[in-house]
Amino acid sequence: MTMLAPKKTINIVWLKRDLRLHDHEPLFAASQAGTPVLLLYVFEPMLLANPHYDLRHWRFVWQSLMDMRKQLQSHGGDLHISTQSLSQTLKRIQHEFTIKEIFSHQEIGLDLTFKRDQGLQHWCHRHQVQWHQSPSGAVIRGLSNRLQWDQAWKQTMRTEIQAIDLSRVQWQTLKDHIDDNLTSQWQLNDPRFQPGGSTAAQLCLDSFFTERGQDYHKLISKPQASRSSCSRMSPYLAWGNISLRDMYQQLLRQWNRPYWRRALSGLSSRLHWHCHFIQKFESECRMEFEALNRGYETIPYRQGDAADADLIKWK
Repeated sequence: MTMLAPKKTINIVWLKRDLRLHDHEPLFAASQAGTPVLLLYVFEPMLLANPHYDLRHWRFVWQSLMDMRKQLQSHGGDLHISTQSLSQTLKRIQHEFTIKEIFSHQEIGLDLTFKRDQGLQHWCHRHQVQWHQSPSGAVIRGLSNRLQWDQAWKQTMRTEIQAIDLSRVQWQTLKDHIDDNLTSQWQLNDPRFQPGGSTAAQLCLDSFFTERGQDYHKLISKPQASRSSCSRMSPYLAWGNISLRDMYQQLLRQWNRPYWRRALSGLSSRLHWHCHFIQKFESECRMEFEALNRGYETIPYRQGDAADADLIKWK
């Protein structure tokens, strides 16, 4: 009787809205565990079909992943990409490996992603897999009030960034499972949009600090001028090409530059607001389904061709 060889044990770092290799707590924790690491991103069919997302988002994500791949090449690493569901992807990985631990950031997103996370929690329990979730920025899961939140935000943003030595990680590679027909349109560059990736994020931030941002506080509300004077870092923060902490600490290193204080102070306050409003959604997630201002619920909404025409006129 032939005995089957035991499957190799690995850990998974599951990427979501944290598409970077620097200041990444799940990746740092996995790199310290001493077990081969599979870096995983899943283009989940349920999100591809969701109206909150569009081509521009998935193109940006694809560019971010390709940028990560390029950075990993010099360290002998790679990442695995799947266009199947998370459950199918894990089932396929589990057929080849023994999954010991999964590391990821908490996702402050839609109700369907929360339900997916609940499903993953049950899956991990059934298969005796430990799932470690790190906070997303300074957002605190399940927080009922924000009485001490400002202090926690400052402490998180000023915490020292833990360096990840990518060359010392035991990378585990796996063949991608990608629908080429689906991803082909994401690979077409559109110059009207900012490119995704940590490299582009840092170039954008550098250009703000060196040339674009000195009049940030004066021009932020001017539609045309703000196109260059604002940071333009929103997509990079939204998809985690750079962490908010990294950006904030780079800002602090510029703090004493002559004639920049008001601009930097204005940007600092908006980085604070970034987490503040995500925290608000985490604590009051009903707003995905209900009007935040209950007064809107009694407005007599109109529908039909006449209403559509009036909306166009209003625009």
